Amino acid sequence: MSTTDGGPARGDAEAMIAEAKKALWVMVGLLALLWVVQLVNAPTGYDLSRDFGIDARDPASLPEIFSAPFLHYGWGHLEANSGPLFVFGFLAAYRGVKKWLGVSVLIIVASGLGVWFISPSLSVTVGASGLVFGYFGYVIVRGLFDRHLIDLVIGLVMALCFAYQFASLLPTQEGVSWQGHLFGFAGGIIGGWLFRDRRPKAVAAPDPMTTLLPKDS
Repeated sequence: MSTTDGGPARGDAEAMIAEAKKALWVMVGLLALLWVVQLVNAPTGYDLSRDFGIDARDPASLPEIFSAPFLHYGWGHLEANSGPLFVFGFLAAYRGVKKWLGVSVLIIVASGLGVWFISPSLSVTVGASGLVFGYFGYVIVRGLFDRHLIDLVIGLVMALCFAYQFASLLPTQEGVSWQGHLFGFAGGIIGGWLFRDRRPKAVAAPDPMTTLLPKDS
């Protein structure tokens, strides 16, 4: 059975390209969903945002943790989130959409619980920015945990290019959910650890010069 030159490496590259294409379409679909929801939400005066946003410390609002990231309070709000969400989401997903789904759920839960616990009373929070910061954190640390050089470079470049985003992790801007940003970012970092590549440890072959032979019975 013959193999082509560079068979395994070529196969890995083709698989990565295929997964990257899948990630691209997944992110296009996610953005399309957000914009369709906005088209329905805006004419009602954002009733969906008020009804399905996270109401701080209201036990009945806990399920809204999963609906709030898909809702916004205005076109400007959605536009501000769309670009970073696409970029960071694609970078988070291009190595595996299944892993990205797990990371996304973790980020949504971490960000949503942070908002639910420590947002101001009577506030209702919506928006995809928790996801944006979660993907941001995940992309930054993934290369470190997975020990992939290309991901280390991507993480470093993203951290340097978007360093100004770290200011949104602190309570410095009125009306901005720094709670969702901070806990989403933390969820992304935790996701980088939990969903890291687990390579089996190489077992060294015994040295024939030092291996002890059993005694003759």
